[in-house]
Amino acid sequence: MSESELKPLNIKVFENFRQLDEPTIDVVLDPYVRDMKQKIVILDDDPTGVQTVNDVYVYTDWTVETFKKGLEGQKKLFFILTNSRGLTVPETRAVHTEIAHNLAQASRETGVDFILISRSDSTLRGHYPLETEVLRSVLEEETGNRFNGEILFPYFLEGGRFTMNNVHYVKDGDMLIPAAQTEFAKDKSFGYSNSDLRYYVEEKTKGEYAAEDVTCISLQDLRDCEIDKIANQLMAVHSFNKVIVNAISCVDVKIFCMALCKALQLGRRFIFRSAGSLCKVIGGVKSKPLLTRRELVLPGNTNGGIVIIGSHVKKTTLQFEELKNCKYPLEFIEFHAARVLEEGGLEDETKQVIAKAESFLVEGKSVVVYTSRELVKLNTTDKDEILQASVAISNALVAVVGDMTIKPNFIIAKGGITSSDVGTKALRVKRARVMGQIKPGIPVWMTGDESKFPYMPYVIFPGNVGEVTTLREAVEVLMDDSEENQ
Repeated sequence: MSESELKPLNIKVFENFRQLDEPTIDVVLDPYVRDMKQKIVILDDDPTGVQTVNDVYVYTDWTVETFKKGLEGQKKLFFILTNSRGLTVPETRAVHTEIAHNLAQASRETGVDFILISRSDSTLRGHYPLETEVLRSVLEEETGNRFNGEILFPYFLEGGRFTMNNVHYVKDGDMLIPAAQTEFAKDKSFGYSNSDLRYYVEEKTKGEYAAEDVTCISLQDLRDCEIDKIANQLMAVHSFNKVIVNAISCVDVKIFCMALCKALQLGRRFIFRSAGSLCKVIGGVKSKPLLTRRELVLPGNTNGGIVIIGSHVKKTTLQFEELKNCKYPLEFIEFHAARVLEEGGLEDETKQVIAKAESFLVEGKSVVVYTSRELVKLNTTDKDEILQASVAISNALVAVVGDMTIKPNFIIAKGGITSSDVGTKALRVKRARVMGQIKPGIPVWMTGDESKFPYMPYVIFPGNVGEVTTLREAVEVLMDDSEENQ
């Protein structure tokens, strides 16, 4: 079926599939995951990949020593934040070459084998297939181990991303929109024109991997628990051909992982390009309740909190407007991005915003610092100049936190690149523990002792996740002191 023939579907279409008892599936899955010997290394192209996990570590560098810490640690999996979605093609190639080299060396020195997941956007944006091709090439050369195939698994429940009949969908209200028909597919850097993942692969690899050669794991087989059949499909994959996994529920991920473990035990090797849901299941991470204010706000800090909004996707703008309806008082401060057109304008804007924000914070008032919602119009069509201006605006916004002298009561950063830069550049995090989620798909880091603000919960809010009300609800969780006053 061509893209033009694909139509939005009502989410009730999920009712057509056989329903399974997930607790029973969990009992069967546990020994598969428990007996897996490899460590799971997850390369995260922005900091939102920890959306589904808790009590694991994320590192913001990829030295040999860092990889050795992760491989020798007690946790079954760990994350490396590459932030490559904010990098150019040459930068991404260089970073992944270095990562693969250092990982191979760390594995040799520790004697610990690994499974490698390239965690990326559930709406299919990112440097694909560049990242996994570089990883494959370098790792095969340095380890001598050949990868049989690549598994694409963009399903992500919390974000409303589902794959059915090989077509990837984005949930909007009660409707499922083919991914290539959403704003995400129009991304200037990572756009695409196919919702059918078979043709997405062919498009992105420029025909090197044909749609007809892609192995498809069907929902029918998953719901019929055809573990051996699916394992045999995986065993037949060769020459780094692609596998796409259909999924509309976490139970589909769990059944697939049983078949995957069988193939791995028989010596098959794969690289994964996935969203966050696979990471949780294959890592055996147990669910935990959403985090509360008592877990997130440090006692004794009477300052207000701060929300930094840099993302410009439609969902973020709608969530920003809804935030104005917060039941608790907020002070809104606009960061005038157009000052990038002035000599020294951004530096002056940062200083002014910090002065305003800190004056409110010390009074116990929480603030929202947001970039102008209208995109800046530059007098150029040069892509490098446009990128440089965008980076300059982002760096100036991030410096609001980086140059701040008042420790906020809480910090929320909205948008993948914004949250990455706030975490690494402003807060100077080297290793953080993932506490869990404040709302589904909204992760929280606990900063380390090396950070600008040590042992502080930091909320990483993706630009394209949640309902219109989710940002407001997260802020209200952080500002609700009713429990403390009881």
